Amino acid sequence: MEYSLKVWTLIALGAGICLFAFWKGDRAERIAGALILANLALTVAGDFVFGRAMPLVQLVGDGVTALGLLALALRYASLWLGGAMLLYAVQFSLHSYYFVSNRPVDILHAVINNFDFMGVLLCLAVGSAISARRRATRALAQGAS
Repeated sequence: MEYSLKVWTLIALGAGICLFAFWKGDRAERIAGALILANLALTVAGDFVFGRAMPLVQLVGDGVTALGLLALALRYASLWLGGAMLLYAVQFSLHSYYFVSNRPVDILHAVINNFDFMGVLLCLAVGSAISARRRATRALAQGAS
């Protein structure tokens, strides 16, 4: 994969939102942030380590992340988790289509992949913000009592 400024910005944004989930989120957001951050690290490091096998590694990583988010969505029954899980399923489908059809990665792949990942990050950020607000409201209500 080619790493342009846009790609590095998206990677930094992804890492930042995952750290925000660790800082402000509850247990579900922290686990989801860890899954997404691990997938992001695998994708970045995998390009340098796995070389030609990277599409298969990326496919497995997306599948494992989608399954992990599915388990979290079933456990915590949160709307943002369902959205993130479905978006990772789209990403898995995108990578599997390109892998099975043996198509080279093109601009359409990059656009769909980047918008999809932005959607996942948006779901995680919204979920973390809701958790932080809920915790703050609870603390305020307990302080007023």
